Formats: sequence, structure tokens, C-alpha cells
Amino acid sequence: MAERKSALVISAHAADFVWRCGGAIALHQARGYDVTVVCLSYGERGESARLWKDGKTLGEVKSIRRKEAEAAAKALNVHDIQFFDLGDYPLVVDQDSKMRLVDVLRSVQPRFMLCHSKYDPYNTDHMYATEVALEVRMIAQAWGHNPGEQVLGAPQLYLFEPHQTEQMGWKPDTLLDITEVWDQKRAAIECMEGQQHLWDYYTNVAENRGNQFRRNSGGQAGGRPARFAEAFQSVFPRTVDEL
Repeated sequence: MAERKSALVISAHAADFVWRCGGAIALHQARGYDVTVVCLSYGERGESARLWKDGKTLGEVKSIRRKEAEAAAKALNVHDIQFFDLGDYPLVVDQDSKMRLVDVLRSVQPRFMLCHSKYDPYNTDHMYATEVALEVRMIAQAWGHNPGEQVLGAPQLYLFEPHQTEQMGWKPDTLLDITEVWDQKRAAIECMEGQQHLWDYYTNVAENRGNQFRRNSGGQAGGRPARFAEAFQSVFPRTVDEL
């Protein structure tokens, strides 16, 4: 039997996984990975301005955000999406929720993880989510945490692209060609109706990263003709035969 391949995305809010790594999700699902997405919050308070302007209640906003995220996950063929509903602005992950996330890591046994940049002065929920991701990764690796369970290995943590990269101290070292799954990512983007102002923004980001992929894969000497790409920063040294 082929070894199970899996990946885990930890998304601070219900739309983050779509903008920032939707292509990676769809591409790896197509490559035989089971990709699990954990949304720590719905982004109901800080990332749903249009819904609040329409007079929606808190419960209605959360319900709409969940439905949008579920539709986007379906467009990307996400294996499993989980909602922790921890609230946002600020996002607070208590000890029980951290242990729940540790359980997810041990269950999924991801080959790699995806989360936010380490620094984000515009949205501290984002960098807090990555702080939590690093903490639970550490706990899940500990043999003394719930002895007898299968411990986590050492999955790479990739930091996906923040909204204003020049402000975040984020420096990509990995470019991923997502051209073959771009239509899926765009379909997922369009599921997020509460944030239509970001649809074309992240399309432009993907096109620009595609240009950089071509440049870095050979440029005028015959680089791969990627039209769309996503960029990531790895936290740990990589030991690879392939990405």
C-alpha cells in the first residue's frame, strides 16, 4: 500500500486559506494528498465588514462565513475542513483548543503545514495563529505528551503570503506553480462573497508570482511557462528530493 500523504493548513480566519494557499491545496489534492484545513475562527468580527453593513447579526455573519468557506473548500477538493469557532479580533486560543489542535496534528500526521507570516502588524490574529501552530507542532512531537499515541514527525511549516509583504519581514524561498489548478482557486475565491474587494487583488498576486516562477525556473533561457503561482517561506531547513 502506498504511504498516506497528508498536509495541514491552519487558517486564522475562514477565508485566509483561500487567498493565500488555495492553489497549493488544490494542487496537492490532485497529487494524492489529503489536505485538512483548520479555521480557528470565522473572521466574523474583523473580516466581514460587508455583512455588518448589510445589517446581519453575529450569528448570521458566522453562518454565512462558514457556508462560504465550505463552498470554497469544496471547490478546492479539501479532504477535511474543521471550524474551531474561537472568535477573532482578537483571536484567543485557550489551552483546551491548543490540545484539540495537537490531536488534529497527530491524527493528520502532515508531511507539511501551512500558516501565516510570523509578523503582521495589520492583523495580529495572523501572527498569533502561527505562534500557536509552532507551539502545537512542538507539543505533538513530544513523546511525553499522551504517551502511547503516535507522535508527530518534523513537518515543514510554510508561511503563506501576507497581504502587504514588505511590511511583514516575510521573504519567500519557495514558488509553487498552480497554473493547472488556477480555475479551482479562482472559483474558491469567488465563494468569499463578503470580501469581493480581494478577488482581483489575489488574482494579481498569483499572476505576479507566476512571472517570478518563470524568471526563477530559467527565465529567457526557457523557464517553465507558469501563469499563476503561490509563494511561501519555509521555517525549518528543508531536506528534499522533491517538494
